Amino acid sequence: MLGLIKMAKGYMGLHMVYGPIVVSDSCWHLTKSKQRRRTAQKTQRRTPPHSTAATVLYGRLPRPANPPLRSRQTPYPPCGGGGSAATPYPIYDSISVRDPLDGMRTALSYGISPLVRLHLWWRKFRGREHPSRWRERLGLPSACRPNGRLVWFHAVSLGEGLAAIPVIKCCLARRPDVIILMTTTTTSAFEVIKNILPSNVIYQFAPLDLPTAVDTFLHYWKPNAIMLIESELWPNLIMGAARNNIHLSLINGRMSQNSFRNWSRPLVLPLITLMLSKFSLILPLSTNQGIHFQLLQATPFIINFCGDLKYAFQDVYMSERNKSNLDEFQAQLINRKVWMASSIHRDEEEVFIGAHNSLTKKHPDLLTIIVPRKPQHGQAISMKFQKENVRVAMRSRNDKLTAGTNLYVIDSLGELRKFYKLTPIAVIGGSFSPRLRGHNIAEAAAAGCAVLTGPHIGHFKHMVLEMQRSNPLSVIQVSGEQLVEAINELFGDAKLLEARREASMQAYYGLSCGVVEKVWRMLQLHIYEQL
Repeated sequence: MLGLIKMAKGYMGLHMVYGPIVVSDSCWHLTKSKQRRRTAQKTQRRTPPHSTAATVLYGRLPRPANPPLRSRQTPYPPCGGGGSAATPYPIYDSISVRDPLDGMRTALSYGISPLVRLHLWWRKFRGREHPSRWRERLGLPSACRPNGRLVWFHAVSLGEGLAAIPVIKCCLARRPDVIILMTTTTTSAFEVIKNILPSNVIYQFAPLDLPTAVDTFLHYWKPNAIMLIESELWPNLIMGAARNNIHLSLINGRMSQNSFRNWSRPLVLPLITLMLSKFSLILPLSTNQGIHFQLLQATPFIINFCGDLKYAFQDVYMSERNKSNLDEFQAQLINRKVWMASSIHRDEEEVFIGAHNSLTKKHPDLLTIIVPRKPQHGQAISMKFQKENVRVAMRSRNDKLTAGTNLYVIDSLGELRKFYKLTPIAVIGGSFSPRLRGHNIAEAAAAGCAVLTGPHIGHFKHMVLEMQRSNPLSVIQVSGEQLVEAINELFGDAKLLEARREASMQAYYGLSCGVVEKVWRMLQLHIYEQL
């Protein structure tokens, strides 16, 4: 690593002394400014005027023998999908001129590629990757690419993926001629989203941000546009898309304070500025996030605020069997005090164990519903509560609730929204430890829960403030020490509980109105009209 840094410093030093370095297909040519002017004067008479893009890339350099981006019209390979086999699609050759920072990034990416691949194998061995589709992470497809224009939506995990689905459905309704490809990176997202995506959407795992994986993926799928959700700023993907003249959009864009601080460092600021310059559209999830992107020198006129897509989720489909199971579960909750702690992490276990024990002393019929952030964490939580002599039922074992059951652990995927509708009080986890940064509170508000959250909420702070501005009763923010008192107050005052439930629902619907439509208008103007 030290050697790479020294090489990079030497490379940048040469760039400062001699001017830009031009990368051709075979070698890098170092050109002094005086030689550049002479060559430009000699070739000016016999070369056509440069395009705007070429001027930005080359300055006054002569046009190279091969243009930096050329395409040839070739049909798709036979695929068995819809569309005509003769539909042409531009196949782009490798770019012949690169920015110096892009060359440094590429060299570093190739250097760490073996380590990343080894890590992927380790994750597969530990069951963290899909057992049969893990090769998709290397850019190798498992589905056929139909003929026609294609737009690629990419989200990292379940929350971002669910936020993207309403936009995907809107795009399919407005432009049914454009194929939609969606990717995520986590297996938890895959298991849930595969069941709720429209049947005409292609679903794959996203490639690792390695040059070979990204190039393989782009070469096969040939997207006309890429929609990145929230914080997916991957250098190889962004620069690869730019080299292939693919439109880039960042939807619901966000950046944590730590990420913003790190990207603002002098050594890496030119890289993030270069990456952001490749985007055609940036839709931040809040005005503060938009300011972050402007401070990182994103082009101001491509930044537009449409609202937070986390408000725009849609109900998850439930089979008749699941509905009957939930109806049976709801019947068992009658005349019991019920509250839920959702999306909790290991760092927060002691907070909720202590809260449950304190509440049980005052409310013997209490039922606490625990939803761990990771389903595999449910067994560990169950064992900890059992050591406290708490009778536990688990969703994964299909345990039935009895009169003596005080704790119900939902260690399954994709059911959080269903259970929000069954509980009057929801405490959102991921917010009671300084190491954590909160989770989405909109789902609980939409279900009509009285919403409580901890003090450590990260970028979800804007959501809490917006809902509180809309209705001051909508969200209660408490510390771990204040949690028991706040829940006891709600249990003891039925009118206050009902008022807070109505307030959270009203705030949610007020903030969610028209978000998807606004996003579509921006995508239509900046992306779809250019396809």
